Amino acid sequence: MPNAIITGATHGIGKAIAEKLLSQGFSIAICARNVDELAALQSTWQQQYPAATILCLQADLSNKADVAVFADEVLKQFPVIDVLVNNAGIFYPGNIADEPDGRLETIISVNLFSAYHLTRKILPLLKQQRSGHIFNMCSVASLKAYAQGGSYGISKYALLGFSDNLREELMTDNIKVTAISPGATYSRSWEGSGVPAERMMECADVADMLWAAYTLSATANVEHIVLRPIKGDL
Repeated sequence: MPNAIITGATHGIGKAIAEKLLSQGFSIAICARNVDELAALQSTWQQQYPAATILCLQADLSNKADVAVFADEVLKQFPVIDVLVNNAGIFYPGNIADEPDGRLETIISVNLFSAYHLTRKILPLLKQQRSGHIFNMCSVASLKAYAQGGSYGISKYALLGFSDNLREELMTDNIKVTAISPGATYSRSWEGSGVPAERMMECADVADMLWAAYTLSATANVEHIVLRPIKGDL
């Protein structure tokens, strides 16, 4: 049974990806800060996919030490890692000139450093097995600045740069790296925004594109996936 790690998987895009992989016969490891959400998901998923190993571990990915503990526990349980999805992220609107002091550090710690540190912990195994596929959840904000983007936009530009550098570095190790840059995708973070759900993509759309990229031949790699709502960015 193949194994995957998905961060930020208790809701939204991460949850859709986790459920897609479970439905395709994967065992998975996820983490989040909310213990109750993790327990509820573990119970539901284990009933739906009794053959899968499902690790739901508490971790704050803004904390480097928590990332290390999470990675070490997963590596104890999974002798092979087939997929790593660095999906954890936070968003706060604001302008660089007047957003609160410390906002950049807060967002970078989750949106960039968590992916950097977790990937570095998993890479020795991927290099040893000479296989694996790393997906980094970027954003259309990785491609174009927009009003109120602030530190979030900076972090997503950086994550795309991380993806490009990582891909170049790992080509000779037979490890694939794909950046995914979705536009507006309906999840609970949009609830109460006043934007109709039909104006946005579905989380399952992103999960389906990840699966399509993963299932290509061993000699093909999709470097960057960009998805937008049919009517364009909001």
